Amino acid sequence: MQARGADVRDSLRQAAVAQGRAPSPRVDPDAYTDAVLAVTEMIPAARVLTYGDIAELLDCGGPRQVGRALSRSTRDVPWWRVLRAGGHPPRGFAQDALRRYEDEGTALSVPPGSAGAEQYRVDLRKARWWPSEGDQSRMAELGASLRQPGR
Repeated sequence: MQARGADVRDSLRQAAVAQGRAPSPRVDPDAYTDAVLAVTEMIPAARVLTYGDIAELLDCGGPRQVGRALSRSTRDVPWWRVLRAGGHPPRGFAQDALRRYEDEGTALSVPPGSAGAEQYRVDLRKARWWPSEGDQSRMAELGASLRQPGR
């Protein structure tokens, strides 16, 4: 079955080249995880990014790959500062994340009359972090290093 999967991937790459499209380079999962964690560590207290924001800043992967990288890690990083697109905390961690948001003073949005910890979200308009030019350059370097051949 693995050989068939490899054949399909090779065929897709060849078709992309024939159509004048460059195939996506393979990215080492460990290097990707390191890059995602480096970006996560840059996010200041009370500020947030979404999974998609990080993928975009690295110009590599997508929200699911960022989530997978964070979930694979055993390194102590501020994981609660990386959210789903609607401002919701990582699934299964709402209560733990809520304590951290309250400690840091992160802007939250709680619907009137809500009863459960799962019903709040981070107010992305107020809490989303926009990296400085220097931080953006560092993230661009991290992303570029992921796309280099032989990496």
